[in-house]
Amino acid sequence: MNEIIFFGQNQSPILIKNKPNKITKPIQFKFENENENEKQIKQISSGRFSTIFLFKNGKAIEYSRYTNQNPSKIQIEENIQKVTVGYRNEAILTIEGNVFAKGRDINSKNPKEFINISSLIKDKNDRIIEDIVCGAQSIYLLTSNQNAYGIGSNHNGQLGFDSKTIPKTQKPILMMKNVSKIFSGNTSQRVFLLNSNQELFVCGWNNHGQVGLGESRKEKKIQKLTKIKNIPKGKIIDIQCGYIYSIILIEIENENENPKRKLYSCGRYLFNGLGKYTYEFTEIKSSLFENDNILEISVGCYHTLILTSNSKLIGFGDNFFCQLGTGDTEPQPIPIQIELPELRFNENISNYHISCGEYNSFLYYSPFLSFSFFQS
Repeated sequence: MNEIIFFGQNQSPILIKNKPNKITKPIQFKFENENENEKQIKQISSGRFSTIFLFKNGKAIEYSRYTNQNPSKIQIEENIQKVTVGYRNEAILTIEGNVFAKGRDINSKNPKEFINISSLIKDKNDRIIEDIVCGAQSIYLLTSNQNAYGIGSNHNGQLGFDSKTIPKTQKPILMMKNVSKIFSGNTSQRVFLLNSNQELFVCGWNNHGQVGLGESRKEKKIQKLTKIKNIPKGKIIDIQCGYIYSIILIEIENENENPKRKLYSCGRYLFNGLGKYTYEFTEIKSSLFENDNILEISVGCYHTLILTSNSKLIGFGDNFFCQLGTGDTEPQPIPIQIELPELRFNENISNYHISCGEYNSFLYYSPFLSFSFFQS
């Protein structure tokens, strides 16, 4: 059995028929096909024009504005392990380590057709992929050898190369070696790469200081992977990228207490949860999670959700499409708690997960899902 809670934009694609374009408060999402409601959800990934639901049986269905708003099964013969959706591209990682992707920046001749992009990597030793992340117009691959590749648009340096030399590539190109994690977002034109020494590198669009390099680096484009030197100390758990701001979740060790997770943000005021403009990562402080443990974060275009161990769903940012689920369209520059309906499987909130689309939001039940697998 699954449970999915939905709120926000309900168009392009229409996710819930016979409902308004804006779902103002969190409501129960149900598939029209009753059989799908019986399947256990593994992951949800949503972008501007499509949303993919991945089930634990390794199959997935897609809602897309290009398929007359009707959900369609994704015809990949291998079992699907992860899905990721960007602004105008999608990628699927199979258990066998293959990546199938589609989109205008990936396959200009037939952007609606999935192609195996991992097979296009020149080094055959790098063709087994362990993780995938979509940016707005690019896709990032992490190989079993800890090498990071990028494919798609590089117009803002989001692949780590001079955009005049390489504005776009339809074959994966090696960006960096010795990478342990890749972070981007469905509307992001930048990427963060974390190496095995917990050193963080970034490249891409920086028009509002969203790369976190500080006031000394105000270029609009960071076209070469650059180390972030002023990163807060601790273990980086997750980084989520909105369009013009970034959120980082860091776990800090305490000698006499359990590890504490803290949130830091940079980028444009109103969307970053700080109530101010900042060029470097600055701690987001709120009484809502001061004495609580942050389980998970997720970011859309201009809004952020936080799930805590005390069963709180917290949000901030833009709310024009009701993507904060507050019942109105008022923006929230600092964190607020979101009122949820009674959950069916609320015996352990850690079995729930959050996923922000560009202008919508999901809370869904998926037990035994490891954190490293979380959304794009």
